[in-house]
Amino acid sequence: MVGRHTRTRIFSSPAGIAAAAAVGVAIAVGGTVGAVQLTSGSAPSRQAAIEFVPTTAPTDLAASSPAAVPSSASPSPSVTASPLLSRSPQAASRSKARTAAPKPKPTAKKTTSGPKVLDSGSCGASFYSDGQQTANGEAFNPNDLTAAHKTLPFNTKVRVTNPATGKSVVVRINDRGPFIDGRCLDLSRAAFATIASVDVGALTVKYEVLG
Repeated sequence: MVGRHTRTRIFSSPAGIAAAAAVGVAIAVGGTVGAVQLTSGSAPSRQAAIEFVPTTAPTDLAASSPAAVPSSASPSPSVTASPLLSRSPQAASRSKARTAAPKPKPTAKKTTSGPKVLDSGSCGASFYSDGQQTANGEAFNPNDLTAAHKTLPFNTKVRVTNPATGKSVVVRINDRGPFIDGRCLDLSRAAFATIASVDVGALTVKYEVLG
């Protein structure tokens, strides 16, 4: 702390004034700079005042002293500026407007289409069960799902349906017949029993020639 110290001494004789001057010279030689102000009083006793004003602040002397700064003191570490945070540019995909994820479309089920219908119609049908050789050279079996037709190629598949009941059967052409007017199919006994009672003997059916 910088302070100002003032000392005032009063001398009453010329010898005292001389002694005060000698003290001031000794202080100046010792390294202390001061101003000596002699003030003579107006009193008859010729009193004089000397004011010593130090011009050097104590803190300055302490700072200039070698003991003020230790030789082993290390310089204060320098402060490293922290790197500025930088933000990477936004990805292009994020700058686009977000849209709702598309909902999965139901997979259409594949429908297995049946055989193609080449021809259809209605006619009378009967059945036969006598064992004999068929027109294509096979041995007739009344338990097989076969039929006779006048013109259809052998091994042609024909779907025969009873319109009254909705029952149907698929037969294979392996013989010729029937040779009765109004009838176009002569079914095996097993095929006829699938769509109607054999007691009927004959009935009008719907046929579909399958490809």
